[in-house]
Amino acid sequence: MLRRASLQFVVFSSSAVTAVGRMILLACTALFLGACATGPKWAFDVRDVPPLKLDGQIYTYDQEGSLADDPEILMVTEEMRDFVELYTGESNNAHNKLMALHRAIKGQGALAMQYDPFADGTARDAFERGTANCLSYAHMFTALAREAGLNAQYQWMEVRPEWHRMGDRVAVRLHVNVQVKMRDTTEYMVDIDPLNRNEVAGARLMSDAEGFALYYNNRAMNALAVDRPVIAWQQLVRGLEEAPGLSQLWVNLGAIYRYAGQYAEAEQAYFHALEIDGSDRSAMNNLVVLYELQGRGKEQHYWEDRLERYRSLNPYYHASLGDVAMEEKDWEQAYEHFARATKMQPDDGLLIYSQGLAAHELGNDEEAERLISQAIERASFQVEKQRYRVQLKIIREQQAAAL
Repeated sequence: MLRRASLQFVVFSSSAVTAVGRMILLACTALFLGACATGPKWAFDVRDVPPLKLDGQIYTYDQEGSLADDPEILMVTEEMRDFVELYTGESNNAHNKLMALHRAIKGQGALAMQYDPFADGTARDAFERGTANCLSYAHMFTALAREAGLNAQYQWMEVRPEWHRMGDRVAVRLHVNVQVKMRDTTEYMVDIDPLNRNEVAGARLMSDAEGFALYYNNRAMNALAVDRPVIAWQQLVRGLEEAPGLSQLWVNLGAIYRYAGQYAEAEQAYFHALEIDGSDRSAMNNLVVLYELQGRGKEQHYWEDRLERYRSLNPYYHASLGDVAMEEKDWEQAYEHFARATKMQPDDGLLIYSQGLAAHELGNDEEAERLISQAIERASFQVEKQRYRVQLKIIREQQAAAL
């Protein structure tokens, strides 16, 4: 039986807390984990979103419209323009502008931007407040970089699925940052709270509309967290106007319907999320919860089986079991789990490296050398390559000392 929370949301902000951001060169490989979806087919029109029925009231799209107090998410104020001019105006070189802007934002003598996982808002909000989470920082940096004449875009960082111990429960975490591309095609990734390399499963550029949709998504989840479901529903509908193709928004919309006791509408929203992304674990898990609430055992068990099959076909699930085995010093089990993971995802240098470490602990240094050499070839970041080379050198020195 799956262990699960009563409500599962998808919120776009990083969970690890660091003081200030760093800038690193982008070199990520995107992964695409697909599956087939079942359920009703919708020709999307935001006016077709089912109304919210709560406390004897009915809230419809026609009543709420697009919300008159629509914020300008990337609006640049006069103060922000002056800031950009002060720190980048003397340079005509895009690379120098980017570095100067980044130093001014994070530097203690300038904006001194600090990380706060709860600091949502627009570009202006983050700039004036001096704190931001990953999404509000992305809004602010995109706006300031474009004001400086740089080619800045939102970027979606896919975080590896996390299973707690034996994989019974999935933690969904998503992350957004900014990509700045130079004329020579060099790409920089700007982030207030960078992920560790072993957390990244892929990356893709996002449209402004998707970035705006995530802003409304977070506003919706914040409203629901303080028991304001009507505002949450309004904000999610507004987000869907911007980017109806984001499955996570449909999952969260379904959670609001379930909160209101509108189980049929919740089911419809979860299915629509799966039409968009057939591997959306959160949608599957929410269907399990919904069917359990309704006593629909057949459907509940079907989606529990789907989750189990998806998990068993995911390389990072097997990697998580390998991590557990390593902690317990069960090197044979660790090697087997990482071997299965690398077979599923043969281009992931970190998985290959982990398998090599297990081989070394088992005394098979020839196999360890082969695997770690492969990991060096396939590593995305120079810091990874260097770490793997150091370990390979240690293994070879140990071999030489044993002769």
